[in-house]
Amino acid sequence: MMTTTTTTAANATAAVPDTVNPDLARERASLPFDPMALTNFLDGGADGTARRRTLEGWIVNDDTGIFSNENNDYLHRTERHARSLAKFVRLVELCRAAGIGAPGGGGRTDPNSTAAVRPLEGDIIAAPEFQTLVAACSDDPLPTSLHWVMFVPNILTLCDADQQARWLPLCRDWKMIGCYAQTELGHGSNIRALETTATFLRERDGGAPGGEWIVHSPTVTSAKFWPGTLGKTANTAMVIAQLIDGDGVPRGIHNFLVPLRSMDDHTLLPGVETGDIGPKIGYNNMDNGFARFTHVRIPRRNMAMRFSTVDEDGKYRTAEGGGSSDAASKVAYITMMQVRAYIIHTSNEALAIACTIAIRYSVVRRQGYDADSDADMEGKRAGNAPNEFQVLDYRQQQYRLLPLLAASYAIFFTGKRVLARLKDVERRLVSGDGTITKTVVADMHATTSALKSYCTTFTADGIEDCRKACGGHGFLVCSGLVELSNTYLQSCTVEGDNQMLPQQVIKVLLKLVGAVQSGDAAATVEYEGTDMHYLIGPLKSSTIDRGGDDEPTRSAFAFPPDAGVDDFLNVGSLLTAFRHRAACLLIDVAAQIRSSMEGDNNLTAQRAWNDALLPMARASRAHASYLLLRDFRDGLKAEEERRREGGGSCLGPNELAVLRRCLVLLALYWMDKFMEDFLQIRCVLPSHVIRIRRALLDSLATIRPCAVGLCDARDFSDFRLKSALGRYDGDVYPAIMEAARRDPLNAMSSEGGVGLGYEESIRRLIVGGVGEYRGRATDEGRKDRGLSGTVSRL
Repeated sequence: MMTTTTTTAANATAAVPDTVNPDLARERASLPFDPMALTNFLDGGADGTARRRTLEGWIVNDDTGIFSNENNDYLHRTERHARSLAKFVRLVELCRAAGIGAPGGGGRTDPNSTAAVRPLEGDIIAAPEFQTLVAACSDDPLPTSLHWVMFVPNILTLCDADQQARWLPLCRDWKMIGCYAQTELGHGSNIRALETTATFLRERDGGAPGGEWIVHSPTVTSAKFWPGTLGKTANTAMVIAQLIDGDGVPRGIHNFLVPLRSMDDHTLLPGVETGDIGPKIGYNNMDNGFARFTHVRIPRRNMAMRFSTVDEDGKYRTAEGGGSSDAASKVAYITMMQVRAYIIHTSNEALAIACTIAIRYSVVRRQGYDADSDADMEGKRAGNAPNEFQVLDYRQQQYRLLPLLAASYAIFFTGKRVLARLKDVERRLVSGDGTITKTVVADMHATTSALKSYCTTFTADGIEDCRKACGGHGFLVCSGLVELSNTYLQSCTVEGDNQMLPQQVIKVLLKLVGAVQSGDAAATVEYEGTDMHYLIGPLKSSTIDRGGDDEPTRSAFAFPPDAGVDDFLNVGSLLTAFRHRAACLLIDVAAQIRSSMEGDNNLTAQRAWNDALLPMARASRAHASYLLLRDFRDGLKAEEERRREGGGSCLGPNELAVLRRCLVLLALYWMDKFMEDFLQIRCVLPSHVIRIRRALLDSLATIRPCAVGLCDARDFSDFRLKSALGRYDGDVYPAIMEAARRDPLNAMSSEGGVGLGYEESIRRLIVGGVGEYRGRATDEGRKDRGLSGTVSRL
């Protein structure tokens, strides 16, 4: 077993501290793998690690001090919003000074081509370093973020070459700062019900030369509400509205670029009302906003016109070369899938940050005496508590934290794969590649919906579990976990509420069930290469053993009755069980809907669907968890293959081994959490449960010595963690005291330390006698105290 004598994945932007908590030092000295190898892998190589650290150093060591987060906890949200804007402007200055931006060679393509315009030279947001710098800002949300997350991608995807040539330079130079305005006060993900209208007005009917659009919010519920960057920052919005052509014919939702504020002085333009929606649970740097449009006129060419156009006479057409296939019609939805994929991927870092804080603290924190320890009793009597347990040595603490740490790595692999696949699908769709079928796009939709719902729910709950695992000190804002939790919570609702998304997943997957159950082999060919394809085999085999519609589907795969602990540590068997679980639960959803609509039940399709929502959620969760485990396994296999072929994988045998143990731990943890699913399909027997939990216990024990190293490998600096509890050096308690002393409630105390409020309130009690007992109340006493008109005799 390899051991490391020094920690190579240290504090990312500062020298390793001279003194480190001895418990943390011992953990790092006995690691069975090299954390730096994992760090390099996560960064895409040693050069990537070096580059990331350099970029993070720009932020941490910037001489303006604007990126400091020391007083974050004590600032009002208006101050934090203004300071976050200042951070972003400074970040842009740093990028320009260092020449960060897309290389040359960009520019406008042939207007008749469907190929996307390449990034313009000098475009900061197109540079790979940009996201690293944004993350280095200590995950402090930047009010401008919707500009590059949604606004510019919409222009690149949905606007034609002439429109891109006109607007992208303004975006590159930060003259145009945009947001994406879809959600309304009365409607969110049900985009067909959006009320904002864009009505075409011909020149001969009073419109501008060439015609124009009148963008209008007809009702209070049609007000755009929630879009980030909209409140005070953006001067332009990509507005999603119901298009009404020159003949008065509704053409469904389309995208329109609507100016909000003057580019000269940022004042609101005529007919536009915007503002911030007010304080939220978290994410308060961001000016989530509202907007109402009162007959706002915009040019005809402000409609995104890559895939559909409206001419000067108001005639609506599908653009030539724009792709009239079913898949191409989904291009407008690509942006939402992009954001979902981004949310999925960033979940891994949010969860890993929480785990790093909680696990480091659980190593430093000691609680309860170890009766088996031979520690010096004199030391114990002196109050040094040398034989107290490290909190992380408690099995329940390991059960709370270590599977979350394993999951952060699983989400990393899946997020990376989904982003790459979606980018490829988008590229091929925009270029008119006919190989991207409706099934492929639907599969991508089901994948991002299932994973977004599952990963963000799991991460949000996991961050909160990490906070609770830190005991009383986890309740302190200086733990770093309170703000992390509150900020992350928005991910569970944006881009589709997590409780509603499973319906969209199941709509797609049920079509596959129907194709398999119809027995038409040709109908399933189109699913090859999709994420759903793994279901075909289990769907075919599991349906054979199914009884009546009231009997749960039995899995065609089952662990043998005499399966032992080792059988439940086998990666292949575990993933097979998860495959069959997803298939069987999906079959049960289809059977319930069919049964509800047939026979004596005779429910309508809508009522039958509504009654099946709970099993749908279980089936969607099963689909997502299999994809996460599969991608984790496949990612490790790919690294093993690179090693065999001499391809220079960053991961050695020890690193691969510890990640494989994480994979097994996560599978067992989810099997334990959702045991009823596996029992229901008879994949496992009741007699197996105790063996599964024994295997889970063994997995916890194998990961326990690796926990600190797996956290260190993420290479989060103290600057980014913003946590007194998760410090690299483990010097927790002085950091907590320093945070307490820094509170303005202490700093603003009057001379002598009497504190704010003493003269106004406390002095009246202890000196003024307001609380002094003077016997039973009398009319004279009430008059003396000025209360005769307030307090009546009881």
